[in-house]
Amino acid sequence: MKDDFHESVRKATHADECFYIEDIQTLWSGYGKIMRYGLKGGDRDRVVVKHVKLPDRQHHPRGWNTDRSHLRKIKSYQVETAWYRDWGKACDARCRIPQCFALESDEGEFLMVLEDLDASGFPLRKESVSMVEMQACLSWLANFHASFMGQTPKGLWQVGTYWHLDTRPDELAVLNDVGLKQAAEQIDQLLRSARYQTFVHGDAKLANFCFADTVYSGKGEPVAAVDFQYVGGGCGMKDVAYFIGSCLYEDDCERYETELLDVYFAELGKALTSRNSPVDPAAVEHEWRELYPVAWTDFHRFMKGWSPGHWKIHSYSERMARAVVERLSSRHGGDQI
Repeated sequence: MKDDFHESVRKATHADECFYIEDIQTLWSGYGKIMRYGLKGGDRDRVVVKHVKLPDRQHHPRGWNTDRSHLRKIKSYQVETAWYRDWGKACDARCRIPQCFALESDEGEFLMVLEDLDASGFPLRKESVSMVEMQACLSWLANFHASFMGQTPKGLWQVGTYWHLDTRPDELAVLNDVGLKQAAEQIDQLLRSARYQTFVHGDAKLANFCFADTVYSGKGEPVAAVDFQYVGGGCGMKDVAYFIGSCLYEDDCERYETELLDVYFAELGKALTSRNSPVDPAAVEHEWRELYPVAWTDFHRFMKGWSPGHWKIHSYSERMARAVVERLSSRHGGDQI
């Protein structure tokens, strides 16, 4: 693969010509960038190109300049390639993702040519959201989870999310919350041993949702999602807890917890039913509601090791984690909490 990949983009989109428009963003730790390209003579005007080029030296903004970190990033791009190649077509309009036109990889490089969701009616990015907009994202997650309920994540992370314990020993090692550190394996095991497993997006933060400007009108689907580097197997509550935590400060996390979970499980029930799933929605809800605080605590464990001063480490998260750790301790690691 060459830095000049115009020909790859042109062939993938059946265009006569392609041209650079702008950089959208630089990838984490300087591992490439996402760009917008214009097209002439094809069936669309623009595409998004994600070009990953592994650097010779890593300069991680938080100091984790390790072989483990580098290998985790390489695996994440291999997973994203596998996602678009093998799994993405299973997502329908209710869990909208960008169409993939081409995938190429070479030693140290990955190229993904993707639909420009801005041009397809999802031009809005949100730094804060209304309840209606949060509900739209929870509906996306519910439909995504329903689409992959019970499937084996071949080619993806066996356990999804970028904070999964097995991939984050550095952060665990520096965690100074003794009780949480001791409970980390039990927390992980509870989530991994849940009867109902699906695929999790793995980085379902607000910034990875693209909003249609028709979100209030009821016309069409209101959101799409991007960034599938950490998609893999898991309990859907990992996505839900992480998403809610990316949107709300501590008081609202507590105030709206029940309401938001009610929305998610109502949407999950409809999604499973509409897909003729053999899975009982009530049984999933019964298990997963109990695992919501566990999933929240799992991410909290990572945050306290990775960035102890982060705004997401607040009293609601501390209370949630303390309750989970205490219940685990009192039951000596039993399967139910």
